[in-house]
Amino acid sequence: MRRHGIRALAGRRYRPCTTDSRHDLPIAPNLLKQQFSAALPNTVWLADITYLPTGEGWLYLAAVLDLATRKIVGWSMREHMRTELTSAALMMATQRQRPGAGLICHSDRGSQYAAEAYRAQLADMKATPSMSRTGCCYDNAPMESFFHTLKVELVHQRRWATRDEARRDLFAYIEGYYNRQRIHSALGYITPEQAERNAS
Repeated sequence: MRRHGIRALAGRRYRPCTTDSRHDLPIAPNLLKQQFSAALPNTVWLADITYLPTGEGWLYLAAVLDLATRKIVGWSMREHMRTELTSAALMMATQRQRPGAGLICHSDRGSQYAAEAYRAQLADMKATPSMSRTGCCYDNAPMESFFHTLKVELVHQRRWATRDEARRDLFAYIEGYYNRQRIHSALGYITPEQAERNAS
């Protein structure tokens, strides 16, 4: 084929779009402005959604990351990416961490984060929403970095027949490895759990 200049045609893989910012819901200002540092845990959280392929179809993962410790403080997995997905991740983070008033919660402009139910959760927590600019992944860079690490270290090494298989591996990766064993250069080469303990 190379000798004759023939090239195989390949269909483009469908990649779901996790951010739908074409809506009329309220948009919060960008409070972080790419200043990715926090002196204490539970003062700035980042949130986002990614997707993972399985033999049964896509599995969507919503995660909440503490900027001070890089710990994944909340996460949720569903077969869809409606607001229930992001709300469940935020609820887990809130129940685990019990943040005080004034927490900044940064996300993209997706409808899941701009939805009334999600905004009501933030209001109940006395937290302040913050959102990235349209189409600017750099505005949520530490969260994008976590998803990149997850895909390189886990997702690209596996082929899951079912969503339940993926859920088990994701749980083990986040709770057993990433938070408790994986060291981070941004933390001075300690784990998120150690960073959290050191701050308390």
